[in-house]
Amino acid sequence: MLHEPGSFRDPHSRVFHGDGGILRGLSPEGLADWEALAGTKLFSSFVERGRLIETERADEGGPSAGLDEDWAAVLRHETVPFVSYPYEWPFGMLKDAALLQLELLRAALDEGLILKDSSPYNVQWRGSDPVFIDVGSFEKLRESEPWVGYRQFCMLFLYPLMLQAYKGVPFQPWLRGSIDGISPRECRSVMSRLDLRRKGVFSHVFLHARLDQPGKETSRDVKRELRAAGFNTELIKANVRRLEKIVSGLEWRPEGSAWSAYEATKTYSDTDTDRKEAFVRAAASERDWNLVWDLGCNVGRFARIAAPHARNVVAVDGDHGVVELLYRSLKVEPAASILPLTLNLADPSPGLGWRGQERRPLEERGRPDLTLCLALLHHLVLSANIPIRDVIGWFADLGTHLVIEFPTKEDPMVKRLLARKREGLHSDYETDVFERWLSEAFTVERRETLPSGTRHLYFARPPH
Repeated sequence: MLHEPGSFRDPHSRVFHGDGGILRGLSPEGLADWEALAGTKLFSSFVERGRLIETERADEGGPSAGLDEDWAAVLRHETVPFVSYPYEWPFGMLKDAALLQLELLRAALDEGLILKDSSPYNVQWRGSDPVFIDVGSFEKLRESEPWVGYRQFCMLFLYPLMLQAYKGVPFQPWLRGSIDGISPRECRSVMSRLDLRRKGVFSHVFLHARLDQPGKETSRDVKRELRAAGFNTELIKANVRRLEKIVSGLEWRPEGSAWSAYEATKTYSDTDTDRKEAFVRAAASERDWNLVWDLGCNVGRFARIAAPHARNVVAVDGDHGVVELLYRSLKVEPAASILPLTLNLADPSPGLGWRGQERRPLEERGRPDLTLCLALLHHLVLSANIPIRDVIGWFADLGTHLVIEFPTKEDPMVKRLLARKREGLHSDYETDVFERWLSEAFTVERRETLPSGTRHLYFARPPH
């Protein structure tokens, strides 16, 4: 039984991984809060809607259900398909997670409960549908006490969304830089005086930052304003309603990012696209896959082709604009198994938090048995200067089947990338070199050249 490294901060509720799935040990206080939650309409209705993780008691065989420590009770949770983090989400995903958090808080208050924290790490995804996973966050409401999660909500939800909606600055690097989020003073430093007129900035940023200055006296007027953060139930409810209105009104348009207009500017023909789709469909339909990664997914064309043959698809692109567009399209025409994420594969999400273990690197959260690497390799090699052999070695270490595309030096996109480089810098970027290294690490099942003649497709499997 393994402790979940990101679950140690709450002494009343600790998560474990084991043969029994995802388990949660509860202290006597945690058990009392769970029993208060389990009997509510909130719990049954949100679980039924898929917005709260399915949870049941798992300690019929004894109070600790096989856990090493002595817990008052043990719960068993449904397992989410793939763990992701808010610094990997596009704008719309963080916004929807924030609205789910506020909706749950509002419903909890009506049941005499409250959420003691407000972390986006408590939200995971079934495809494009958010689900709240931390039932240990619910506790009994204590009248006249504040909503202690307000500051955390601002730092991890509201400020990142404001940063991108109001200033056009992507929030992902900020959240990756600190698992605690953006402080009030940091957010205030980014906002101009004109921004104080925008919804929520004065009350939730400016006043908050005034209180966030160590060593300086804070006026009674500021304290009085910040009482809106909640010091009784009605004040908390009013603040939640205001926050819902602010968050709902935050918008960001992805036009102008490097690849958002990719479908209109791609450098190969529709005939090539049709042949590529057929190649991917043939590979994907060979068997049922547990987890498929579509790396460099763009608007999700090939992720959608793989989805009927996979339990789960993780679609990844470094351009948060195209991932935002993909997320929006999945919400309108849901493909339940596709999770869209934004991250730079040349600089992917590392281990973060205490001892670098609270948030895990991508490959430690579930290794794919099929990986699609289409229209990506030349960007990793020619733009990020990662040797071809290293890229192939990474795929080999994953133990995955692989669909990979190699654009030759005659390809228009490759010519464009090489034009920016010193002559001779990528002399090993040749088809025969690529094929030799691919064959050393994989067994190549199929090879096809697209009609344009400048791109080759390969379907390869691990050697064992």
